[in-house]
Amino acid sequence: MDNIKGLKRTCYAGDLRTSEIGKEVILMGWVQKKRNLGGLVFVDLRDRGGIAQVVFDSDISKEAFEKAEKLGSEYVIAVRGKVFERQSKNPNMSTGDIEVFAEELRVLNESQTPPIYIKDDDEVSESLRLKYRYLDLRKPKMQKNLMLRAKVANVVRNYLSNNDFCEIETPFLVKPTPEGARDYLVPSRVNEGKFYALPQSPQLYKQLLMVSGMDRYFQIVKCFRDEDLRADRQPEFTQIDCEMSFVDEDDVMSVMEGMLKDVFKQVLNREIDVPFPRMTYAEAMSRYGSDKPDTRYGLEFVNLTEVVANCGFKVFADCSKEGYSVRGINVVGGANEFTRKGISHLEDHAKTYKAKGLAWMKIAEEGVNSPIAKFFSEEELNVIQKAMGAKVGDLLLFIADKDSVVYDALGQVRIAVADKLNLADPDKFNLLWVTEFPIFEEDEENGRFVAKHHPFTSPMDEDLERLEDGDKLKLRAKAYDIVMNGYEIGGGSIRISNAQVQEKMFRALGFTDEEAYNKFGFLIDAFKFGTPPHGGLAFGLDRLVMLLAGAENIREVIAFPKNQNAICPMTNAPSIAEENQLEELSIKVDIAEKE
Repeated sequence: MDNIKGLKRTCYAGDLRTSEIGKEVILMGWVQKKRNLGGLVFVDLRDRGGIAQVVFDSDISKEAFEKAEKLGSEYVIAVRGKVFERQSKNPNMSTGDIEVFAEELRVLNESQTPPIYIKDDDEVSESLRLKYRYLDLRKPKMQKNLMLRAKVANVVRNYLSNNDFCEIETPFLVKPTPEGARDYLVPSRVNEGKFYALPQSPQLYKQLLMVSGMDRYFQIVKCFRDEDLRADRQPEFTQIDCEMSFVDEDDVMSVMEGMLKDVFKQVLNREIDVPFPRMTYAEAMSRYGSDKPDTRYGLEFVNLTEVVANCGFKVFADCSKEGYSVRGINVVGGANEFTRKGISHLEDHAKTYKAKGLAWMKIAEEGVNSPIAKFFSEEELNVIQKAMGAKVGDLLLFIADKDSVVYDALGQVRIAVADKLNLADPDKFNLLWVTEFPIFEEDEENGRFVAKHHPFTSPMDEDLERLEDGDKLKLRAKAYDIVMNGYEIGGGSIRISNAQVQEKMFRALGFTDEEAYNKFGFLIDAFKFGTPPHGGLAFGLDRLVMLLAGAENIREVIAFPKNQNAICPMTNAPSIAEENQLEELSIKVDIAEKE
């Protein structure tokens, strides 16, 4: 094998243009493709910048030509040559107007035949892509995603630093605390039988930094949650974590809007309007059935509960009388887009979200086409159509149940309809704030109330007095999420800064004073020494970059992600620990054999 002694790369292959014609360049990269035409060998040389065509002509350099004849896919090479205008230009390549005639070729390393193609449209399974991730990352699309991620992080860091935020690191080995998801536990060798946790977020530390007087803090930080995975979730993920003192909700939102405006301008060269629209949690749920609505399309819910209270269709009438609700969406022009089989698929989808069924009506010239139409009078059908703004050709879809089921199931049907009809413009970015989240939500499995966000979220001023004795599900928090195209990309709140209020919150969540002090004593103690009002927000960097890149899941914008079983196919992590390591940690693994 050759080496690169005496050669210094002059530019990336993808940067070459007609302005370099006549210049000598030195390129280094991988062989994407080779074509041997007898007296000429054409090689597409690929590096991080792109691809350039290199021509090996036996008349220019016989030695380089003979080496080129033996090149294989993914060989690592260095080439010295002169840039010429290309005779047959390739409009599909950014470098398609030029080519490099090689005068010297060095083969720096050979390659076996790769198990996956190094091209964007390889159609290989994700499991194989993750197993050979170092090859997968050679693809232009993946390199573009990672460079976009790096640029986003750089813009964020510069914006926050220029707005007086101080970047401060917080610990990775922390005290286990109940914050929602399961902790990843880390055994301590020097403190036998005791465990650290990996942080789900730096929440308590950033609040302590506000107590310490740091005023504005941020970090781009890894967080860890042991939870079931999905397309936009990983066991380890990255947050843009921010906290500010002496602020209210408007202050936090304004700063974060400015940051996103900078990101869009510098990363995508797109202007976005600020301030973003705001919508309360209650409004978002009643209009879209989701606290992270995709507002690029309509399909808003219509509440028909009172309209159908006395109708002849027993399912609707009973729900209305029992305090449940009946809601529907109007799929404009959908009567011809959805067959009965297609509607049946939507119903099956709704049932996976606990709905008992999905009623429907097609509005035709001759009247209403629906299996439930016979249960309604003509007047009742007309009232429903008027309430839903229905016209000929529309498809009306209904779910009747308790609100939580209606919101969840009909909200998912709304998304499925939009996907089927391609209603969401992929080039559009709709941003909004969802505010006034509930403080508590019901944990039906354990029969208790838990914090909707976390136990350190401040109640709305008007709900503060009812924290311990009010209807917990009606109490609202000074919490806000930032939503883009149906994804929550960030969430935050104004925090509790008063020790007595924090103690009330712990009691409302069912903690005794002793339990609260055992878990959060360091925070309770800190609050005794003068705590400024403070609040903040954390963005999910992975999810934000996924949307900016137009990717389908966050694994496309993370260099070395886990699969949906939280396994790294490349390294086979997690793996079994050595017995001597377990002994040092005083741990015995006892796994019952599965039948």
